[in-house]
Amino acid sequence: MQNPLIYEIVGYVASIVIAISVMNTNVLRLRLFNIAGAVLFTIYGFLIKAWPIAGLNFFIVIVNAVHLYRILRAREFFKLLEVSPDSAYLNHFLAHHLRDIRKHNPNFEYVRSDTQLAVFVLRNTVPAGLFIAELQRNGDLQVKLDYVVPDYRDLKVGDFLLNEQIDFFRERGVRRIVSPAGTSRHAKYLKEMGFIPAPPTDDTDLQFTRSVA
Repeated sequence: MQNPLIYEIVGYVASIVIAISVMNTNVLRLRLFNIAGAVLFTIYGFLIKAWPIAGLNFFIVIVNAVHLYRILRAREFFKLLEVSPDSAYLNHFLAHHLRDIRKHNPNFEYVRSDTQLAVFVLRNTVPAGLFIAELQRNGDLQVKLDYVVPDYRDLKVGDFLLNEQIDFFRERGVRRIVSPAGTSRHAKYLKEMGFIPAPPTDDTDLQFTRSVA
């Protein structure tokens, strides 16, 4: 028994999912949403017996699945690149990404200091992330910026820096990493990286800590 209303709903949902896919800057998420939308349009095409729509979108599902397989199977290379506080490229990178940085860290202001640690995370030689922090005398590393460019926000950069390369911090005398939450989204990221909420104080925003020693 045909139900035109259900068919129409499937078509609208498929359109919304496709719209979401093209708004994603992350390639992996774009492919996933695009597959979901194409699957729904394939179903929609079958329901209304529009075979060209069903056939085309089934082909799109296959193409996206092949690309997803290649993305997930591809071997990526990560490397840390420490730079000086007065690095010309560091200042260029910050200026270029400042608007996006402040979406996630509204109070960020770059101030150079002798105790500063500035590290780029290279992903296949591309500067995918930037980590800036101040080393305190008690061994705390106070995070000023933990930023990943939009195309690489799949947690791999953070996992490489804060898990695989944890010895990088130990070698520099870091005992604990302290990071402000910034936004609820960043707080979620910190939890996924193994940070826990620090005891609240009157003079600081919500902060998270993670032991290194």
